[in-house]
Amino acid sequence: MRTEFTEMFGVDHPIVCGGMTGLGTAPLISAVAEAGALGFLTALTQPSPEALVKEIARTRDLTDKPFGVNLTILPTIDPVPYDEYRAAIVEAGITVVETAGSNPEPHLPDFHEAGVKVIHKATSVRHALSAERKGVDAISIDGFECAGHPGEDDVPGLVLIPAATRVLSIPVIASGGLATGSGLVAALALGACAANMGTRFMATDEAPIHENVKKQIVANDERDTVMVFRQFHNSARVVRNSISEQVAEIGARPDATFADVAELASGKRGRQNVLTEGDMEGGMWWAGQVQGLIHDVLPVRELVEQIIAEAEEIITKRLVSLVG
Repeated sequence: MRTEFTEMFGVDHPIVCGGMTGLGTAPLISAVAEAGALGFLTALTQPSPEALVKEIARTRDLTDKPFGVNLTILPTIDPVPYDEYRAAIVEAGITVVETAGSNPEPHLPDFHEAGVKVIHKATSVRHALSAERKGVDAISIDGFECAGHPGEDDVPGLVLIPAATRVLSIPVIASGGLATGSGLVAALALGACAANMGTRFMATDEAPIHENVKKQIVANDERDTVMVFRQFHNSARVVRNSISEQVAEIGARPDATFADVAELASGKRGRQNVLTEGDMEGGMWWAGQVQGLIHDVLPVRELVEQIIAEAEEIITKRLVSLVG
């Protein structure tokens, strides 16, 4: 299955495992690469640029196939040395970077001078167009269904993807609500050239998280997410549990500030208590509505093969039988 995406990034399949904090490490991303898809290490999962260089080397010990690095640019309490992370990515010879969060423009000259292609994640057409004008090479457009930060417009992928592909002249990767071969086919039909799957890759053997988390994703359905931080204009989709429901309830109070929920919503707490230790009520953690489409935990290679086989069957048999 050849698309503009597979040609541009030199991979076998139009499937992306985008950056996920705490999960984008060598064991998962090397497995994604070996399966013929494109995965992204998360730079800020590593405590320093030097640690990122070591993680890149560790991934290369496990695969000789293409993979990238995600650089998420967000305001933080403790300043992040973004310039040093960017330099580490360039010096390590990475050829594709996924940027997310704030404006990627300050980083583009160095990346492009080094021959690095940049995919920027956007949650609206207007932001995608802005990133295109600034020179990014591709857009990952995130529908309202996605885990993480879907923006403030609440536009789902079925509308957002074709709205973006209609006006953008650079490749578009569809993201949000995708976990299956039929989802990949739908993304391609809507004009995208690949499908980004985050939550689906959490439910794999190689995902570096506790088995309880993987089992919970399989047990959950499409209703098991909560929107938090809406009142702070930083909307986020997280998994429904006692902590996230408490965060949503506190945040809905008229006089609420982020400080009121900061301890409950701590990313460090979620990563340690939930993702590492498997305490499913120990913190807030992230997954999308697509949980309702995930029914098993598989090895990454088997998952990718299953997605591609389903997509090819739909394209060559089911859809063909509807015409002529």
